[in-house]
Amino acid sequence: YLTMSYDAEAVIAEEFMKFVMNGSLYQGSKPVMWSVVEKTALAEAEVEYHEHQSHTIWVPFKVVGSKAVEPVLENARVVIWTTTPWTIPQNRAVSFNPLIEYGLYKVTKTPDECWAAVGDLYLVADKLAGDVFRQARLEEDGWEKVRSVSTEELSGLTCAHPLRGAGDADGEWDYDVPMLPGDHVTDDAGTGFVHTAPSHGADDYNVGLQYNLPMTHNVLEDGSFRADLPFFGGAIIFDHKGKEKDANKRVIDKLVEVGGLLARGRLKHSYPHSWRSKAPLIFRNTPQWFVAIDKELDDCMGEHGSSIRERALNSIDKLVEWIPTTGRNRLYSMIENRPDWVLSRQRAWGVPLTCFKRGTGDNVEILRNVEVNARIVAAFREEGADAWFADGAKERFLDGLEDPASWEKVDDILDVWFDSGSTHAFTLRDRGTSMRPASLYLEGTDQHRGWFHSSMLQGCATIGRAPYNAVLTHGFTLDEKGMKMSKSLMNAMSPAKVVEQYGADIMRLWVAQTDYTVDQRIGQEILKGTADSYRRLRNTLRYMIAGLDGFTAEEAVPVAEMPELERLILHRLAELDQVVREGYAKYDYQGVWQALFTFATVDLSAFWFDIRKDTLYCDAADHPRRRACRTVMNEVFLRMTTWLAPILVFTTEEVWLSRFPGDDSSVHLQDFPETPDWRDDALAAKWAEIRKVRRVVTGALEVERREKRIGSSLEAAPVVYVEDASMRTLLTDLDFAELCITSSIGISGDPAPADAFRLDEVAGVAVVPARAKGRKCQRCWKFSEEVGTQADPNLTARCQKVVHG
Repeated sequence: YLTMSYDAEAVIAEEFMKFVMNGSLYQGSKPVMWSVVEKTALAEAEVEYHEHQSHTIWVPFKVVGSKAVEPVLENARVVIWTTTPWTIPQNRAVSFNPLIEYGLYKVTKTPDECWAAVGDLYLVADKLAGDVFRQARLEEDGWEKVRSVSTEELSGLTCAHPLRGAGDADGEWDYDVPMLPGDHVTDDAGTGFVHTAPSHGADDYNVGLQYNLPMTHNVLEDGSFRADLPFFGGAIIFDHKGKEKDANKRVIDKLVEVGGLLARGRLKHSYPHSWRSKAPLIFRNTPQWFVAIDKELDDCMGEHGSSIRERALNSIDKLVEWIPTTGRNRLYSMIENRPDWVLSRQRAWGVPLTCFKRGTGDNVEILRNVEVNARIVAAFREEGADAWFADGAKERFLDGLEDPASWEKVDDILDVWFDSGSTHAFTLRDRGTSMRPASLYLEGTDQHRGWFHSSMLQGCATIGRAPYNAVLTHGFTLDEKGMKMSKSLMNAMSPAKVVEQYGADIMRLWVAQTDYTVDQRIGQEILKGTADSYRRLRNTLRYMIAGLDGFTAEEAVPVAEMPELERLILHRLAELDQVVREGYAKYDYQGVWQALFTFATVDLSAFWFDIRKDTLYCDAADHPRRRACRTVMNEVFLRMTTWLAPILVFTTEEVWLSRFPGDDSSVHLQDFPETPDWRDDALAAKWAEIRKVRRVVTGALEVERREKRIGSSLEAAPVVYVEDASMRTLLTDLDFAELCITSSIGISGDPAPADAFRLDEVAGVAVVPARAKGRKCQRCWKFSEEVGTQADPNLTARCQKVVHG
């Protein structure tokens, strides 16, 4: 889809107008994250946090009124701490927490350089008093606690703004500063008191609303103070490049000049930045358009909650599958604690907020008219979003409305995350698909604050629930050392170049092999390992193509007539069928690949294929054992190719067409074969023990090969000493020499020689290697005393019969 297509713009506007109609949209004046670089409000999803060095100041607010019994508090000063000195001119209150213990402290001795004076009285939290006075350069014996101060006493205090009475201020700050309770105040850092500027902080704003504090509008959209503000007019917080300018310094200097500073410093801390410009942000009060996420909506979709927040939390908990599950907790906490959604942006591009308003302040009325909305959508489909800004647009859309002149057209631009949150409407609903909600939303970990988040809010408001049934979150791709890829480090890797060098299936296999729930690494060495795994798997598939040459359904053998070895492989197929289906259903591609790769390399190539190579090459074509082997190999082929098709799309297609050519043939037109109930846990347990004994034999033969006493394992005729009598019988009945790929083998219950080969993990089994007797058959390569006694002196009896009849 293209979000700038006329149809998409019309749908976005149509979806926005659902917020107009359900009563959740409102205009409010509150502090929002503001970028002075982009000169626009930002939403939570557009904010990222980086380390930033801020000024820190400790400012005493002089008490000028007290309802306390003891007038001593009227001579005290309440100390606040802030990392945004530029907000001091906007201060309207000081907040405290009734749960914190506070004290009145007296200065008893000062050093030469100190802004405190002997006899000064300060109010601070008991827990933070030591730190506050250290910052003020007082020694341990330079201050003492006079007494504790109750929250009742604090709530009765009135303070003066630190700039109150400053010369040439024209009375700008000659107002009372009340002490107000607030549970946002902590004693983790600072002083236990919080300077409150309702225009420049979310908590401050909430306190201001609760206690009807004035909202001060001193900061303009470019980050400068209004020109006529005493002392600070024209001062700039951050410039158009995001660099700190003179506002903080001018405020601090003025506080020093008027005796309004106790201490100052610098602090490195996490600070909000715009994720586009990377510039630091400010909290700034400005009229914006919001969606009330806790308001009961005027629609009939309340089965999942009456407000957007209720519906979203219900969707997260009950309707959506989270892959990995940690994604659920992350989005839930974000939705649970988030403020109202800021929809408006002050930009020159994007889809506008297609609504009309009249009135000001708290008396803003929004036009809710179905006919007007329909005209807007029709115009957008025909002309695009620019129709909103065309000459005469207001008159066109309000045609026939009573008193159209009283309505004002809103020209703010919609948050782009609203655009992305609306994609479910023009990709699913309007294409006539029944896949709604979407089966899956797939994106990176940053989208819990982005696309996943905005889609959740948008869907809960317009369709009553999340627009998706599942969310899969993946990490980011790093280089081999775990470093972020960048042009400057020259460590970036292009997927196109990987495909050019290795092929598309290697690229896809690397993805399938990774744990996408965390950041993934890629590089030449990693890709070489991936290519090696691919070659091993490809060799397994090639072996089956050769082994199944000419196979037809008439050759198949019933399961009941098969040797145990073949039934063991069928058992493994039944196990894998469940693993593969469940793995794909859970998007566990890594688990699917690991299971299939292990099966192909360990169960097939290194075990079954190795053993049955003799049967396939040397038994008669119609031998029951060979027919059983090819029957099972066909079942393995059908499943391995289809199971691997979602990962190795090109390789499996090539493999499939090599057996089933034709214009209409494709592995991607096949369903996963239904697998019969081939499971036989008792058989699997039995063969697990057999394979343990076999491992001791192969280990002993590997030593013989390494010492160059034998070449092929068929040159060996080892003796296996087995303590367990039932296991000895079992190995004899199974033709254990065939399983170990030796020309012959001896099974003994006698005590094993001391120098026999053993494995610590396999108790009661030992092997003494020996060379096979007889001559080598030129067809099956087994050593046998039969060779030389047949009509053909180079063959065993079996090969004689197969070749000559």
